[in-house]
Amino acid sequence: MLNFTSHKKSLRLKILELYYTSNAGHIGCSLSCIDILIAIFLKLKNKNDVFILSKGHAAAALYSCLNEIGEISTKELDTYYKDGTKLPAHPAPNTFKEIPFATGSLGHGFPLAAGIAKAKKIKRENDFVFVLMSDGDTNEGTTWETAHFSSKNELNNLIVIIDKNKIQGFNKSVDVIGDTAQKEKWELMGFEVVEIIDGHDISEIVNSVELLKSNDTIKPKLLIANTVKGKGVSYMENTIDWHYWPMNKEQYTQAVKEINEKYA
Repeated sequence: MLNFTSHKKSLRLKILELYYTSNAGHIGCSLSCIDILIAIFLKLKNKNDVFILSKGHAAAALYSCLNEIGEISTKELDTYYKDGTKLPAHPAPNTFKEIPFATGSLGHGFPLAAGIAKAKKIKRENDFVFVLMSDGDTNEGTTWETAHFSSKNELNNLIVIIDKNKIQGFNKSVDVIGDTAQKEKWELMGFEVVEIIDGHDISEIVNSVELLKSNDTIKPKLLIANTVKGKGVSYMENTIDWHYWPMNKEQYTQAVKEINEKYA
């Protein structure tokens, strides 16, 4: 059993601090995917593997993980969202090795990842390409075009992870255009799919991805991780409000208290 409790706590606290000091929103979506990012950067990703954050509005979670592995200094991290920063609200390219592309417009990270995976196949490189999408990403036409491309080109070095927190910008995902992050839909597209109920169980994320990587198949690989928007802070969980709102002092104090208690 892998134990990442200290990381679940410390990185959530760092995310809260970044959002509070910058008076910024998109807290809920960072808290929903931070455990997936911990699994990727602290356990799954090898040196020459590539990672793309398609849900770029969760950049604070990515920056916090890159700080944890030494890619971004603490001094640099503290400039988040400030004038002149290299760490804007959505990831910007050409500064850090682990951020090769600007992302945030949903539906574009997946095509980028598929292109890299195709290039690695052509060059006979044995690395994997990870892309983390939101279930909102799966509403986009480019997502399904890329799914066809990935299946047709047998991109079995591509690992797609969907942070399925079931809430997007203006409503529950199912009430927008329906559930486009269903296991059956992606299997019909030619993907090898594993779905996990608790997308915050880092051990289960790691084990599921390792299983997908080990299977000898020509299919691209997909993990659907069912998550909770705002995970760890009671008043943020499963609400659309915290897709946008910043925290005031009282809310920040309560959030810190809850994270310290929950991940003690």
